[in-house]
Amino acid sequence: MKYLKPHFWYAKSQRNGVLFLILLIIGLQTLYVFVDFSSDKNTGVTHQTLVAFQQQIDSLKSIELERRKPKIYPFNPNYISDYKGAQLGLSLKEIDRLHAFRNTKKFINSTKEFQQVTQVSDTLLGKIAPYFKFPDWVTKQQQALKAKKTHASSSIQESSYGRNYSITTTNINEASSQDFQTIAGVEDHLAERILKYRKRLQGFSFASQLYEVWQLDPKIAAQILMQFKINNTPKIQKINVNTATFKEVMSNPYIDYELCKKIFEYRDEVAELQSIEELKNIVKFPLDKYKRIILYLEAK
Repeated sequence: MKYLKPHFWYAKSQRNGVLFLILLIIGLQTLYVFVDFSSDKNTGVTHQTLVAFQQQIDSLKSIELERRKPKIYPFNPNYISDYKGAQLGLSLKEIDRLHAFRNTKKFINSTKEFQQVTQVSDTLLGKIAPYFKFPDWVTKQQQALKAKKTHASSSIQESSYGRNYSITTTNINEASSQDFQTIAGVEDHLAERILKYRKRLQGFSFASQLYEVWQLDPKIAAQILMQFKINNTPKIQKINVNTATFKEVMSNPYIDYELCKKIFEYRDEVAELQSIEELKNIVKFPLDKYKRIILYLEAK
């Protein structure tokens, strides 16, 4: 019995220790639940600081998004694929118009042509056009044309400067070379060309015939017609289509070899034209030139 007492005391002390730990845990949990550990102390982080911090984050996000956007490098607009077109902002219809044009074996050689073919808006064109890169020969050709137009414009101004000619008549069928040269842009060689064509026509019957003069700028032609008018209809010597020779019919300013051949074939077929209007019966006869052609032909 003397050995049982120490063992019993040891077991009892252990039970007391476990009980103490249990009570300690329960006390700490009660303290955590019912006691407010929050502090009213100012941490130093103000609302303005948080807003500024958020703005910095948004700014960094924007920079990153911009960095991730695909960069546009110079490109030839003739070879825009569906994917490339979508990246540039073109609609499917606009891309299809471009591809349909390219399927005709033609090429776009200017920004203006690109818009005409695709029908893109001015806004989109303004964004992507700076990246267009055409072949060197196209660029040189455009520069040459621009230089030519500039030179022509300056030549017109120089040629009209200091001219002391005065108009002697406003009748286009009586005007002289110097009369025509009173119009800005009409040099002596151009005036002579007008006179030569007027002689071939036996006089201008229609004002629009002036536009037929070889290499006469339509703008200059319009200026001439503002000053000169057809005051009287010219007397034209007509040729009898039934008796005329091939060469005589060919002298008509509006009849070429093929048309002349068709006229003679028709004349052989009908033996004789009863009316000059029968010319309209010829297959593929140029009806738009009929009134001009019959100025020089008649059927007797």
